Amino acid sequence: MRALIQRVESAQVEVDGAVAGSCGAGYLVLLGVAPGDDEALAERLWRKVAALRICADDEGKTNRSLVDTGGSLLVVSQFTLYADARRGNRPSFTGAASPELAEHLYERFCELAEADLGADRVGRGVFGAHMRVSLVNDGPFTVLLDTDELGWS
Repeated sequence: MRALIQRVESAQVEVDGAVAGSCGAGYLVLLGVAPGDDEALAERLWRKVAALRICADDEGKTNRSLVDTGGSLLVVSQFTLYADARRGNRPSFTGAASPELAEHLYERFCELAEADLGADRVGRGVFGAHMRVSLVNDGPFTVLLDTDELGWS
């Protein structure tokens, strides 16, 4: 799994001109799933995202987590995090999981976030839909977590 985390002042996702999900100050998480990923990996990744200390403390240092700050979260499924452009100019997406597995693990990740933060603090995109994501990036501060690079897979 891969999570591209952007610290935001706010973010929202629209589908067919209507807001499907949003968040205030916190994180926008673009989430990608690979074949072979499972629920245990989704839980481990959520725990890492929740504990990641990329929010400023009173001195302006990145010492606080989303949980510490009471921030909110917007999670958007994004299979294109598994784009492979090593050959030619048109990326391949064969490294992404099947839609069935990806949707299941995306939903599981969101459920874990809602259980820890509360459903009112977690916004969601619409799996498989064409979405328009807008955000006010705070920093900017962006972190990529790749479970393969973390040695979890």
